[in-house]
Amino acid sequence: MGAPVISNYGGNPVPILTRRAFTAGLTALALPSIIRPAHAGSRPLTVASLLGDDKPETKIWLKVRDLVEAKLPGRFDFRVVGNAALGGEKEVAEGIRLDSIQASLSTLSALSAWVPETQLFDLPFVFRDRDHVRRATASPIGNEFKAKLTDQGFVTLGFINYGARHLLAKEAVTTPQGVAGKRIRVIQSPLHVELWKAYGALPTPIPITETYNALKTGVVDMMDLTKSAYAGFRLYEVVPYLIETAHIWATGAVYLSASFWNGLNDEEKAVFSAAIAEASIYFDTLMEADETTSMEAAKAAGGQTITPENRDTWVKGAEGVWAALAPKVGGMEKIQALAAL
Repeated sequence: MGAPVISNYGGNPVPILTRRAFTAGLTALALPSIIRPAHAGSRPLTVASLLGDDKPETKIWLKVRDLVEAKLPGRFDFRVVGNAALGGEKEVAEGIRLDSIQASLSTLSALSAWVPETQLFDLPFVFRDRDHVRRATASPIGNEFKAKLTDQGFVTLGFINYGARHLLAKEAVTTPQGVAGKRIRVIQSPLHVELWKAYGALPTPIPITETYNALKTGVVDMMDLTKSAYAGFRLYEVVPYLIETAHIWATGAVYLSASFWNGLNDEEKAVFSAAIAEASIYFDTLMEADETTSMEAAKAAGGQTITPENRDTWVKGAEGVWAALAPKVGGMEKIQALAAL
């Protein structure tokens, strides 16, 4: 894969593993970022996190670990591997299906490769705020998605809210016209490709672990991401402008590998279910606070927050995406019902 593409919070490069090294087994990987003495006979549980120890993406698993340990002392050895050392979302999802990784988080965008219907939660300008997202994930639609994801090997025990996605650029783009003709990094999801094509941009699917170098070297000109991850990956160094488009609210799944889950007894399943439900609420609280500190860090490093001009023009430009994706997500009536929740 070449040179390292992201930095950790000390500014040191974090190597990104190739898929071959990733699937070859975890014994050759770096030690977990969070290490606790294991009890003899504890069952190993490898957890993948994209970010560092001080970010919600890792802290949620420390919370789960502590809750499980309180109920089932010494039964599980949580090995939390941070800073994307086990790969990006797609690589981790593949590891979950192979059971070389037992637990992680993922945006529904990434998991839509296996369950296309989850793109419903990714449609642009559907959600108004965090409470709207929370109502959606707690609705029958959310339960439907849990079942479909579990059928694909992703035993989903909770949903989380990463926050709104915003446009990140090297220049102060305030209108959809400023996106036209630009090369934009997108999630490896058909919906995200369609969204930015609607604005006249040139979508380029790139794993999150490769975006820093892609932006730095000019492979792409811009991307979109949440505020927390913007700072977590230090992207303000290469795309100093965050334009507050809030076009998509990024919903995530908290999931376990089916093989690991099926190996648990009923008591253990109940403990993990309760722990993840509590930790998912904890994550959302952490994420709200982290957005504030993340933007303070970005600002201190020269990042700037921009308010887009005439939000209605951004909304209108995305209207065709609803129509294009409707057949894949259950129809226009389902989209409209979700928007009206």
